[in-house]
Amino acid sequence: MDYISDDQFNNLITKAMNELPQDYISSMKNVAIVMADEPTDQQKEELRLRHNNLLLGLFEGVPRTMQTGNEAGLIPGKITLFKNQLQMVARDEASLFEQIKRTLWHEIAHYYGLNHDDINRLEQA
Repeated sequence: MDYISDDQFNNLITKAMNELPQDYISSMKNVAIVMADEPTDQQKEELRLRHNNLLLGLFEGVPRTMQTGNEAGLIPGKITLFKNQLQMVARDEASLFEQIKRTLWHEIAHYYGLNHDDINRLEQA
């Protein structure tokens, strides 16, 4: 896949956000959606990623199901989409968009407290 600019990548994120179920998007509180070229060394270490593991996206924060309603001092949550990793699994811009959308939806599910087993079960249904 050819390189795309950060602006183009951010436009694809925005387009994906607009296509996802808006009830879930509008109910998200205190969470930022950002992009990065690659996971940081700290993220790789915390997740125990090996050199050959790809990390497409990551939710960091307190899942909504664990929030008590008094999050005044809580650091905002963050969903990061990793541009270079996502481009590695895409054939073209259309498949990149679909992968961004799928990864974003997956990380939003983590924000709502779903674990990988829950997500896989829902995707299979």
